[in-house]
Amino acid sequence: MDLSINVNGIKFPNPFLLGSGPPGTNARVIAKSFDAGWGGVVAKTVSLESAKVVNVAPRYGKLRSRDNGEIIGFENIELISDRPIEVWLDEFRELKKQYPEHILVASIMEEYEKERWQELTRLVQDTGVDAFELNFSCPHGMTERRMGSEMGEHPDLTEEVTGWVKEVSKIPVWAKMTPNITNIKEPSMAAVRGGADGISAINTILSVIGVDLNTLRPLPTVEGYTVPGGYSSQAVRPIALRMVSQLAQSLPQGVSISGIGGIERSRDALEFMLLGASTVQLCTGVMLHGLKIIEELKEGFAKFMTDRQFETVGEIVGKSIPFFSTHMDLVRRMKEAKRIRAGESSRDNDWADKGIVEKTAELTSN
Repeated sequence: MDLSINVNGIKFPNPFLLGSGPPGTNARVIAKSFDAGWGGVVAKTVSLESAKVVNVAPRYGKLRSRDNGEIIGFENIELISDRPIEVWLDEFRELKKQYPEHILVASIMEEYEKERWQELTRLVQDTGVDAFELNFSCPHGMTERRMGSEMGEHPDLTEEVTGWVKEVSKIPVWAKMTPNITNIKEPSMAAVRGGADGISAINTILSVIGVDLNTLRPLPTVEGYTVPGGYSSQAVRPIALRMVSQLAQSLPQGVSISGIGGIERSRDALEFMLLGASTVQLCTGVMLHGLKIIEELKEGFAKFMTDRQFETVGEIVGKSIPFFSTHMDLVRRMKEAKRIRAGESSRDNDWADKGIVEKTAELTSN
């Protein structure tokens, strides 16, 4: 079955993308994902000065179900790529040379300075990547430099920086939004005003995964100390679905949504697309289950399309959005349904009573 979809002028062979993070940390693993059948890859976020990026260990934490030990929540305090931009530029070029038909999206992030953002945009664009994703949403580590969510939490900065990139970009630009804000629509609409062609949502939710009751230290612990990190995996999916549905109802026509948050199976991906996403991204799911989950994603998606008689992937996008309403409307609909059911019950009783009368008359006449 044809699972391709056109988004912002780009034809994706299928709507499943590797999300920006550890699974897309270098050309070798990105090539593996292309070979495995993923529709595209959003590479790990790059910046101009990798020397300023220093990761710590340990930097992951897991929340397990108390019933069966399954990982339902995942926290990370990992930063953006610590590899030199020159290395990334060479790898982007080589990837597009080896996989010209595969979709490569570059995730970029810089400090609040126009020249830096535009220099990074030009350098990466010249490698032949297909689109940009602006990281306005990393919730930890880089905020001290007014990067990541420190921009995405402020609509004025989001609009301004998006505009800087759009001044020099010749390819589509997506803005990746933070969920660590009261109303995700505000910075998203600001990115659109700045020229964004699409919105990626959501990035991780700021969190503390737990506390070691033996040492009394919050987790993950680095030499006895920690910082809040980004929460992902299955537990965040309902929150991500809510935010994607809100964006689908508010963004102008033609602005795409790439849905992110707790996707591990085809069912999860379908929910995001029914609520307005044209593509979906998986990061933690791939870290936990491997690249091979693309097989179930494609098979499950194709079966759903066959069973429900969808001819194209695009027909699925936003199909469930018309069924959102207001609480007052739900009350009205509930009362109307009760009235109709009561009326039907009354008519049923009328017919039953009529039958009894007729039977009685028949017995009396005999």
